[in-house]
Amino acid sequence: MTLAEVAATPIRKSARLETTAPLRSASQTPLALAAKAQFGPLLFRAGKMHASKAFYERMLQADPASREAHAGLYYAHSALEDKHTAASHLGQAHHWPAIVTLPYRGAGAPVPILLLLSLNAGNVLILRFLNDRIFQTYVVIVEFCTSSTVLPPHRLVVNGIGDADVRSQALEAAQSILARTRAPVVNPPAAVLVTGRSSNAVRLSAVPGVLTPRTTDLPRKHLESANAAQILAGHGFSFPLLVRAPGYHMGQHFHRVDSPGQLPAALAELPGSDVIVIEYLDGCGSDGKIRKYRVLMVGGHLYPVHLAISSQWKIHYFSAEMEDHPEHRAEEAAFLSDMPAVLGLQTLTALRGIQSALGLDYGGVDFGLNARGQLLIYEANATMAVYRPDPDPKWDYRRPSIERIYTAVREFLLARAG
Repeated sequence: MTLAEVAATPIRKSARLETTAPLRSASQTPLALAAKAQFGPLLFRAGKMHASKAFYERMLQADPASREAHAGLYYAHSALEDKHTAASHLGQAHHWPAIVTLPYRGAGAPVPILLLLSLNAGNVLILRFLNDRIFQTYVVIVEFCTSSTVLPPHRLVVNGIGDADVRSQALEAAQSILARTRAPVVNPPAAVLVTGRSSNAVRLSAVPGVLTPRTTDLPRKHLESANAAQILAGHGFSFPLLVRAPGYHMGQHFHRVDSPGQLPAALAELPGSDVIVIEYLDGCGSDGKIRKYRVLMVGGHLYPVHLAISSQWKIHYFSAEMEDHPEHRAEEAAFLSDMPAVLGLQTLTALRGIQSALGLDYGGVDFGLNARGQLLIYEANATMAVYRPDPDPKWDYRRPSIERIYTAVREFLLARAG
């Protein structure tokens, strides 16, 4: 079975519901099974993903270097929603390297760094901080890395895997890699693993001045059932509430549900077999606008990133009402130039409590403020991105704060590298 043949085959949605089917050829030797590779495509096209996986596993026993077997296992595991195992087989199907050496353009001796990343989504956008005139970066794809992979000389390890909700296996693989080095580590995987949305909702609620939304992961089938409203009530939810697919950011696959009757339509827009249900927190100000602040945490210090203001509940900087509203940009400029004065002591104290609870070297928090002055957690983890503004002069007020962050991250990494 070639990669092109499998790629052209649609993955049936029913695959996730299938139980393992016995293979008629189970009594055959692995060598004989491998000789009849046409069975794999037939099983796959029939939607028998467990049987297809078992077939290719036996084929791999016959020939551990078989690219066809690895390709088949990649697609079978992908259909079964095991992205981590699928990625490891993809690398072997293509013979991709576990370590990629990025160019170094500096004049002096570089600072060598290992950057651990997942082939799948969920990585931190931290490569932009690794100036190639200072750092020699070796990118380690954790799904491809084995016990025989030789790690290049390095003075620092940066864990760039940041989404605990969908990359837990990749984070565990990163931990096994770290067992082979004595270099200091930025964002240890163990610290990132406990920053999932549901976990954060519990542990950050203990921080004084912080209000976290009730958050629960539920199987899609529970919410598609006739008694979905009762199930949600049993978990402490009332309407309106929010539903989102794990692993997506920037407002993708994220919906507000105002009544039980709206739930089926919202679920139809979400991929995957699990759904994150989130309590809706009202962060509307006295002017009817919603504000979302982003603050970055680097090496124990807090840095303002941006303030997004919008009339809509789903608020992100790229879609907020900033470009055509000079009064909103003026409010953001005040936040960026003097965050303590804008937020006040109570909110700053709450932010420091969140930073301490997260325990990340690099991370951030998106939050709002309610009428009582409580800090409303929208998101807090290692995946917070920092984007440089476009060249339009209207954004000049944002540039100094962004450059302070770039300098802070660079100096922090250099200090940790010794």
